[in-house]
Amino acid sequence: MTEDDAVQVTFRSIRSRKDGDEWIVGRVETGQILALPDVGMAAVRLLMEGRTIAQTRAELREVSGRDINVRSLAEGLARSGLVSAIGLRTFSQQPTKVTLPALKMRHSRWAVHPATHAVILTVALSGLVAAAVEPTILPGWSDLLWTDYGTFVLFTQSLVAWCLILLHEMAHLLTARAVGVAGRVRLGTRLQFLVVQTEVTGIWLSGRRERLTVYLSGIALDAAIAGGCLLAIAAGHDSPLLVVTILTVFYAFMGQCLVFMRTDLYFVVQDLTGCRNLYSDSAAYLRALGRRLLLRPAQNPLASRCESERRAIRVFAVLMVIGTTACIAVAVQLLQDVTWALVARSITVLLHSNGILARLDALMTIIVVVGLQVLWVRLWWRQHGVKVGQAWRSVSRARGSASTRT
Repeated sequence: MTEDDAVQVTFRSIRSRKDGDEWIVGRVETGQILALPDVGMAAVRLLMEGRTIAQTRAELREVSGRDINVRSLAEGLARSGLVSAIGLRTFSQQPTKVTLPALKMRHSRWAVHPATHAVILTVALSGLVAAAVEPTILPGWSDLLWTDYGTFVLFTQSLVAWCLILLHEMAHLLTARAVGVAGRVRLGTRLQFLVVQTEVTGIWLSGRRERLTVYLSGIALDAAIAGGCLLAIAAGHDSPLLVVTILTVFYAFMGQCLVFMRTDLYFVVQDLTGCRNLYSDSAAYLRALGRRLLLRPAQNPLASRCESERRAIRVFAVLMVIGTTACIAVAVQLLQDVTWALVARSITVLLHSNGILARLDALMTIIVVVGLQVLWVRLWWRQHGVKVGQAWRSVSRARGSASTRT
């Protein structure tokens, strides 16, 4: 008799779904997700039914003819947060940070109701029809400069943008919560962009229709808001807020089309191509190509993928290189020609102007522009600081080894 003969495994509340040749297993509440082969899922089911580790191993050997290390599987599940105890050994778990924890599934079911989707689609399409019938209601970019005071322009655009961002992320949060996924809203960066994003990893345990609904909910709400503003302008309402809102939504949608930065549309593309992590797989593929160009050994990260996945990863890798290069080039140009020019002009006004209002306008402009840059740097370092440190240590070790050999 071995130790495993009497050891049972206690699971937390987990869900699973079939995904191709594997099973997606995890916890909706925390977003902890694993992919298991059929035999791994069979082991999980037997353990959940109360079999001991030894009994599960014996049954799997009898059915599949393979000797599965069930103990190792259970340990891995415990490290992933899916198991609360193996025998008498228990595993604690830190509480997951959730945005608006008081918002329950029953409070947000209306967000995925067909009537809600019909209203949003109707308003968005009605705005497009109004613009097609009367193109003059469409604003131009110059309409953003609705006043000569830069502070008022920046304040209005910032206020409208943050309100739209809040509504956009709330759409993701509500639709995710409606299908039982907790979700968390947080600040982050994508290349030179400061972004707000909603983490809904647990949505991988839901069906494709629910996943696409959550991914597209923010864009759908943005479209409805823009459509409503177009209808208001067509009805004769004249307000700079309507114009700023429409242009901000349009600018945000253009940003969503930059799928190489893992936008909402990226997750739609990833889901439709059947890839689990299109971004990471493409990055690994590019790193392997880079090593080969440097005549260093590199394994092919696409070797185990099916042909459709390999094709999608190659195409996305090309898009990543082109898009990232273009975005960085534009960012450098804007930083030089717009951001620093605006700060320099504001400093000149602040130091030499005699008008109190003009100096106040310049001071507020400096605070807003510099403050956003500092916030971006802080968030970027929080996301990538560990990787930068690891890369720096690797380079330092390589230099040390080269010096020793010399």
